[in-house]
Amino acid sequence: MSVQTVSISNWAELLEEVYRDTWNASIRRYRSPYVFRGAGVREGSLLTGLVRLALGRVEERALERHLLRNFRKYACSEFRSDGSEWQWLPFAQHHQLPTRLLDWTFSPLVALHFATNNPEFYDRDGVVWCVQHQQSNKFLPEPLRAAAEREGADVFTAEMLASAATDLDALERLSEEPFLMFLEPPSLDTRIANQFALFSVMSKPAASVADWLEQHEDSAREIVIPAAAKQEIRDKLDQAGITERMIYPGADGIARWLARYYRPV
Repeated sequence: MSVQTVSISNWAELLEEVYRDTWNASIRRYRSPYVFRGAGVREGSLLTGLVRLALGRVEERALERHLLRNFRKYACSEFRSDGSEWQWLPFAQHHQLPTRLLDWTFSPLVALHFATNNPEFYDRDGVVWCVQHQQSNKFLPEPLRAAAEREGADVFTAEMLASAATDLDALERLSEEPFLMFLEPPSLDTRIANQFALFSVMSKPAASVADWLEQHEDSAREIVIPAAAKQEIRDKLDQAGITERMIYPGADGIARWLARYYRPV
């Protein structure tokens, strides 16, 4: 098995590809069944922060416990201390703690921003991953499928997850085989809202998202963004208003946008 790989050469081809299969005949609307993740460098684009930190030298679950325990201890003044792990995990990921989560978005244009926002990678191919989350949900353990069906939802909230698995250990006990699901966080701030953000969660901390997708090829495809196409895509995203000003609201985002926008080519 292998994930379908599509390579584009320009903006027009890219738009055609990211908006492929959006027509939903049952509701007569254009609604994409995909979630998206963009990265400026194709290699390693589906590695979690936790796996990168562990480097194969320490056991990921033990490291994850240490990270979360101490983050909850020291960050309790900024978040509700009685929150579940499903509430703390997105908050921790949002603030750059290495976790088993990966950042995704409902917006293909936001994903394209992250594939083209770093000029240092303009000499390397980028990627946009597209995962059909309704398809990937078919491989969830029954308690999680039942929770999603009760709510008529394709992605999970913290409360929905807690109804089927109280914490990360309980999640792992649901299945011997690793599985992939998607968690939509509350809008902790305007950054999450503007990015149309959600997170992937693997049931086992060392499990590879890339390996899981390879074994379930109907669930995903990757769109390769050649280095030669990045500048055109970046300029047209800027014209469409998909910039750091929108992605990171406030003075920090404005500064990031200006530093990139006025960088000599």
